[in-house]
Amino acid sequence: MCEVFISADPALYESRIRSVRLHGVATSIRLENLFWDVLGDIASRDGMSVPQLCTRLHDELEAERQGIENFASFLRVCCGRYLALQLSGGIPRDASIPIGSLNARRVLATEQRPFSSRRAPDRETPQTLAA
Repeated sequence: MCEVFISADPALYESRIRSVRLHGVATSIRLENLFWDVLGDIASRDGMSVPQLCTRLHDELEAERQGIENFASFLRVCCGRYLALQLSGGIPRDASIPIGSLNARRVLATEQRPFSSRRAPDRETPQTLAA
């Protein structure tokens, strides 16, 4: 099993810092190259650059009044959800179809259970073993 994961190109998990301007304020974001690549795919579908996508995501979070303590972690989760929604069929794999043109409710209806609800208990107790 481990060979599937350890055989990844080391360039994918090397991190890179990019400077992004969010409304005139320069901020640095450190992500692994794999995530920068996925963000590039997401952005290009809707005719944006990665910095424009980051700004848009940040603005939409602010509009929803959802403060994010760790924007880089949020971006990693966005990448994971994008890939998962492609696997579930919610987001077409055809990159010529803009994400902005999709019906968000239909896309989200294909989403599998959140990972946090599938996690095993942190430690096994007699109650969890008996369940």
